[in-house]
Amino acid sequence: MVQSIVDTKFAVSNTQAYESGVVPRRGETVMVAGEGCWMIDSEGQRYLDLTSSQGVAMLGYGHPVLTEAIQEQAGRMHACPNFFHNDTRAEFLSRLNSVTPDHLTRAFLGNSGAESIDGAIKFARLATGRTGIVAARNSFHGRTIGALSITWNPRYRRKFEPLLPDVSHVQFNNVDQLDEAVGDGTAAVVLEVVQAEGGVHVGSAEFLAAAQQLCRERGAMLVVDEVQTGFGRTGSWFGFQHFDLEPDIVALAKGLGGGFPMGAVVYTDEIQESLFSGAHGSTFGGNPLACAAGIAALGVYEDGLIEQAERAGRRLWEALEAAIGSRRVVREIRGKGLLIGVDLRTKAVPFLKTLMEEHKVLALPAGSTVLRLLPPLTISNEEIEMAVEAIAATLPDSV
Repeated sequence: MVQSIVDTKFAVSNTQAYESGVVPRRGETVMVAGEGCWMIDSEGQRYLDLTSSQGVAMLGYGHPVLTEAIQEQAGRMHACPNFFHNDTRAEFLSRLNSVTPDHLTRAFLGNSGAESIDGAIKFARLATGRTGIVAARNSFHGRTIGALSITWNPRYRRKFEPLLPDVSHVQFNNVDQLDEAVGDGTAAVVLEVVQAEGGVHVGSAEFLAAAQQLCRERGAMLVVDEVQTGFGRTGSWFGFQHFDLEPDIVALAKGLGGGFPMGAVVYTDEIQESLFSGAHGSTFGGNPLACAAGIAALGVYEDGLIEQAERAGRRLWEALEAAIGSRRVVREIRGKGLLIGVDLRTKAVPFLKTLMEEHKVLALPAGSTVLRLLPPLTISNEEIEMAVEAIAATLPDSV
């Protein structure tokens, strides 16, 4: 049974990322179930998941509130075109509006983070009448043509060029480079407050404040990519709230639906005025099934989970520092909330493989030398201890 699954054409076509060395190959492992912070394979083996399935399963697996909401909505209405009003969609939009800052009064609903970024680029260009985009080195914003144009890693970009014109990249946390890059032709500055895939680099307060000020002074839109950092991942509703930012546009996805595919762009009334009928659209965006999942997820986040995630992140960080912080192989431990990177003085992939094969713990890379940890927000203290013990047993004392 396992062999027939992994040998299909479509399964094989998705292994190219593994073969390129971006993440360790998972062999013939077939995941068939999940429970809380654990994934279960076809042989019944359990794996402590510190990846949240690429950051989306913020509530873990099989959360009863999320499961019940999806089941109830699926039995009532799973699709509804956007030219009709829908009760579930309206409730979701109201709930989303209640947790976003007051100045972000509008929302476009889509299906993914990359789609949200593409929408943000389009809205910024319409609002300003400009085409220039400034992004940061080591950024990752997605792989659709628009999102890929502002993603930094040349390995993702090179074979698809030419991409969108008028895109430039500055060094993250370098105010001088940002000042030089933002000009009269800049439609938007697009930033992550924590560069997750790029190495778990946290933005400095000075840099992020400068980005907002430069946008205000020069007529550009400040776009914050919260696809991975939104909905409690950093210990607050949104990562930009740690820095008192007021972005014009925010791209959302991943945790928005608690793992159910969903994306959104939230933005200001002023930007709405620049949009025209048909400026953007999505057949599946805002479908009732996704909105039901979103309502359920937002309810769980509001019920103390974000505060719990902040405490869990602090506990995980302190435990890692105590267990491995002084080892020579570890260059630095950094991050925000439950998004933590362990930067090594050597390649991370061999250790990720050992973690999975010998300790049944799943983690992700972030660049070539960083172990990225982004567990479900529901992770328990006992599971944190298990994770740290496994990482400590995997990493050597020296390079």
